[in-house]
Amino acid sequence: MGFDEAVFCAGKSVTHLAQILDQAQEKGIRLLLTRLPPEQFSQLPEAHRAKVDYEAISRSGYFGSPHALTGPPRIAVVAAGTSDVYVSREAARTLRYYGAASLEITDVGVAGLWRLLERVEDIRHMPVVIAVAGMDAALPTVLGGLIGSVVIGVPTSVGYGVASGGQSALNAMLASCAPGLVVMNIDNGYGAACAALRVLRAIDR
Repeated sequence: MGFDEAVFCAGKSVTHLAQILDQAQEKGIRLLLTRLPPEQFSQLPEAHRAKVDYEAISRSGYFGSPHALTGPPRIAVVAAGTSDVYVSREAARTLRYYGAASLEITDVGVAGLWRLLERVEDIRHMPVVIAVAGMDAALPTVLGGLIGSVVIGVPTSVGYGVASGGQSALNAMLASCAPGLVVMNIDNGYGAACAALRVLRAIDR
């Protein structure tokens, strides 16, 4: 598929993760670590921690050097609110790992529609847009009606009560009246980034 191995760290013991990193080091391969919480990272052996480029917000780490940047941004990662940033950063960090720069825009949810309209021309120039939103998750639908880019919606588990841990956001995106909207699973910033990379690679071929 053209992707390196990604290690989903949630649910794995620190001992298991250390063994995985030992094997990667022996083979001389780099890894993308996802869903690595700070408390888990802090318990890894110091020698491993020293080799991981870690970010707590996205709970992601690069074991080894990321791929070299390939050019200016062609993907926008747009988050409805700052509460959604943990998912948008996972997407942006995944893109950066694969050498793809991104335009990151935060806090442009539809509750403050003027903020989105102030940035829509910047977003419009990107062939692929990852739109991250919780609550009523209207951002991808609005973007889908304003721009002709490929829009990949990522519902987040942000919201009160009936938001049901992101289920309402997921249903809202799946029920969108914006034709051609692509929808990922709840909180799956990593998957959205991989989908965006597949699109760009298809364009480049």
